[in-house]
Amino acid sequence: RISLLAKPTVILVAGVNGTGKTTTIGKLAWHLSMGLGRTVMVAAGDTFRAAGVEQLEVWAQRAGVGFVKGPPGADPGSVAYDAVASATRERADVVLIDTAGRLHTQDDLMGELAKVRRVIAKQLEQAPHETLLTVDATTGQNGLRQAQLFSEAVEVTGLALTKLDGTAKGGIALAIAHELGIPVKLIGVGERLEDLRPFDPDEFARALIS
Repeated sequence: RISLLAKPTVILVAGVNGTGKTTTIGKLAWHLSMGLGRTVMVAAGDTFRAAGVEQLEVWAQRAGVGFVKGPPGADPGSVAYDAVASATRERADVVLIDTAGRLHTQDDLMGELAKVRRVIAKQLEQAPHETLLTVDATTGQNGLRQAQLFSEAVEVTGLALTKLDGTAKGGIALAIAHELGIPVKLIGVGERLEDLRPFDPDEFARALIS
């Protein structure tokens, strides 16, 4: 489960573009706000992708939560900083921070992520409290490599396994949990706001062998 004890709880969300990262943040914001009654802020830290910022803003509006963004091409660390400062000032319960899913090289991307994490950690003790990695359930062994790289950069604490609504069984999640010790915390099973669920290992095991 995701711990929400800190106020604000800072959740950093990472993942390559196309894994459903933006959608996952939108659904999680909705679940925390509408389902659990928490005040939530969403930060558009993927400043390199204008369409991603717009998409995230639409999700934030649908979820009825606060939204923080910088000018196009802004430094992602400064957007994260502003979001945490804003959440602290306004006594929000949770801050969800989106991050870049693609830069010019893998090294650039990991360096940028590590920097964002450092900015947050300096600003707020023990933050980020959770670092979620979105992994496409249809991904093969490439998913394990992704998880390794992201984990080295930002210490991933949990997986959000997306696109489980098709024929995908999501066996890659077992490989990541086994090899890297990173647990699955959330699963995405559809396009609707309510289609993000806490991970149930028993249900998942039954689906894998059915």
